[in-house]
Amino acid sequence: MKIPMTSDCSKPLALGPILSTIESPCDVKKLHDDQLLALCDEIRRALIVALSKTGGHLGPNLGVVELCVAMHRVFSSPEDRMLFDVSHQGYVHKMLTGRAKQIDTIRTMGGLNGFLLRTESPHDCYGAGHAGTALSAALGMAAARDLSGDDFHVVAVAGDAAFTCGPTLEALNNIAETTQKFIVVLNDNEWSIDKNVGAIARYFTALQTHSMYAAVRSKAAEFVEKVAGKAARTLAHRVEEGAKNLLFQNVLFEKFGMRYYGPIDGHDLPLLIRTFEHLKTLHEPVVLHIITEKGRGYQPALDNPGKFHGLGTYKIEDGSTDATATPTCSEIFGRAVTNFAKKDPKIVAITAAMPGGTKLDIFKQELPDRYFDVGIAEEHAALFACGLSTAGHRPFLAIYSTFMQRAYDMIIHDIALQCLPVRLCMDRGGLSGDDGPTHHGLFDIGYLRHIPNIIHMQPKDEDEFVDMLYTMSRYDQGPTAIRYPRGTIRGTPVKKTPELLEIGKAELCADGSDVLLIGLGTFFEMAEQTKILLEEQGLSVALINPRFIKPLDARLITDMAKKCKVVCTFEDHVLANGFGSSIIELLHTHGILMPVERIGWPDAFIDHGKPDVLRKIHRLTPQDALHQILRHLPSLTRC
Repeated sequence: MKIPMTSDCSKPLALGPILSTIESPCDVKKLHDDQLLALCDEIRRALIVALSKTGGHLGPNLGVVELCVAMHRVFSSPEDRMLFDVSHQGYVHKMLTGRAKQIDTIRTMGGLNGFLLRTESPHDCYGAGHAGTALSAALGMAAARDLSGDDFHVVAVAGDAAFTCGPTLEALNNIAETTQKFIVVLNDNEWSIDKNVGAIARYFTALQTHSMYAAVRSKAAEFVEKVAGKAARTLAHRVEEGAKNLLFQNVLFEKFGMRYYGPIDGHDLPLLIRTFEHLKTLHEPVVLHIITEKGRGYQPALDNPGKFHGLGTYKIEDGSTDATATPTCSEIFGRAVTNFAKKDPKIVAITAAMPGGTKLDIFKQELPDRYFDVGIAEEHAALFACGLSTAGHRPFLAIYSTFMQRAYDMIIHDIALQCLPVRLCMDRGGLSGDDGPTHHGLFDIGYLRHIPNIIHMQPKDEDEFVDMLYTMSRYDQGPTAIRYPRGTIRGTPVKKTPELLEIGKAELCADGSDVLLIGLGTFFEMAEQTKILLEEQGLSVALINPRFIKPLDARLITDMAKKCKVVCTFEDHVLANGFGSSIIELLHTHGILMPVERIGWPDAFIDHGKPDVLRKIHRLTPQDALHQILRHLPSLTRC
């Protein structure tokens, strides 16, 4: 396959001669067998070129090209249901279901979503963005089909990393008792975002590499083909079962009551098609184990699977990306916690399959004995941190805000109730831009602020961020949480020696008597800009950096509020049960009756797009804040 060495972002994507004819899965079925391999090449070329302009999940999609072509060749979407766990590897499915000409709009404003979305196409039977959901949802569809007497097929595609998720294992426990017509495709490439870890990953590797097991399966299959009749098939099955019991006494899936097929080459398109044709005739739940190569067809993605799992724009010729001018918050976090741990042997770091995303790979490299990656298992990660904490260690648990939701019960029942000093570090707190609603971290203030015992904070800049992390490292009286954005905040240099912050103490940045602005975290800069606009109107403006979401600096906030006529809060979070709501509650508790304007995200799931554009669309700008505040001060403003 020849990939162009450069791409012109100003020109529309040129699809190959076969791919350009694919308007629906029906068109895939019309192709001759020899055209299918050419179609796979054209899909890979289109992905590599398109994603170089938009960014996205390149590696995972390059690895499932043959799988998706085979599925749409054999099954009939949308009548048959095809689910993709997480669905970050759903780009090829989108291209084969009428969206190929829009693939270069993926993750851009008004373009295709980076995950499957029920509202985007009838072929997207289930939306996703988090791991471990596909098997349970697919089983629900299969049960509904059986109850209704329908006859469609349900195929759930899940990567090997998804089988470390609790919901996936819970679904496996129920499949055989729920339906007799169900297909699970285990897409095994040994990676989630980073290299897979744990016993299940080792188990799948053993299934891949045990040559005797593969040979016995092959001989059993040949026997069935050569000898006709039910007795022969039964005998072959017994031979196969005996071999499995001898070699793998605990074949995982068959212990769950599912027939296991594989492992087979997930890039052998004719074999995949023949296998699916056979599996769709069966009346028993089955698992097809396929071996795929993440990043197949593009050498930079093969060389660096972690980077090309999901990335921004890149140069096609070598896969290089532009370096950021200043360190990201994730990079600052990884370096700071590692430095603290070098001086404090009690500090340990935990991530849930995200060492690269959280930048705990820095900690892993320098302090491997105190680094723990538990796989895609956020609930377990939180409980694991609890256990470490009870033994006197100081765990930093780094999980994206959107994924921390999965451990919510553990945060309440195990961390907060027992007042354990677990440190919750929520990367991507706030809008996550191009990844869209499944990844925006817009709910963590609401789901944490009402829980007793938790201290929650957010920095206004990078230097304060490190001060907060240092404060968390020294605080052992209970749980702490910090939210910080994707990318940078303001690019502020970090001082050499961090400062220990007083818990619950805000920062008064400016005094004033007309308007009180309270700007939280990444939106503090918007509050500063609003202050300038208000002062141009002749108003006296006070400005507070709250630092702490909980506990609030009640004395400072109420004292300043009493001096002013209106309060305005700013937060990169939904307004419902957010930071601004806590300010309203505080003022009400102290009997302070005054107008409070809140700048934040509406009660809705926010679409994907660039944060600055989305802020303008949803009226989250200094100019909008100015207009909302001025309506309460008609007698104090000048024309």
